Amino acid sequence: MDLLTSLKISASGLAAQKKRMAATSSNIANAQTTKTAEGGPYRPKEVVFGSEPARESFSEILEGEIDAKAQTVHATEVISTNRPPILKYDPTHPDANDKGYVAYPDINVMKEMANMIEASRAYEANISALNTTKNMALKALEIGR
Repeated sequence: MDLLTSLKISASGLAAQKKRMAATSSNIANAQTTKTAEGGPYRPKEVVFGSEPARESFSEILEGEIDAKAQTVHATEVISTNRPPILKYDPTHPDANDKGYVAYPDINVMKEMANMIEASRAYEANISALNTTKNMALKALEIGR
């Protein structure tokens, strides 16, 4: 695998983990949101990842089999989950129904924090791979001195 392909793979991982962190932070921020513009409680978001070959142009595809298995990751979509809301009894709440129950989004803040830490660690790993590739390129340039 060449250096540019390695950089491309790391960059795609950074972009995908950034979207994952954005969705997770949105979930944490809206854990108590009972009313949205669409009506009803906030619906938690999840990021769906996909992969594709690390080659873009036709000439790159024709180059050979060495890079045939190299894949980049991307966030294909951010979906809103269909988990039913959690009903809590609070008749004084302005969004309570006629029986006194309020619909809160089904968000476990601890699980979301663990997801945020996991995404952060994956982001750091991609930065480390990017820096290693950069250092390899710099060392290769020093060979000619």
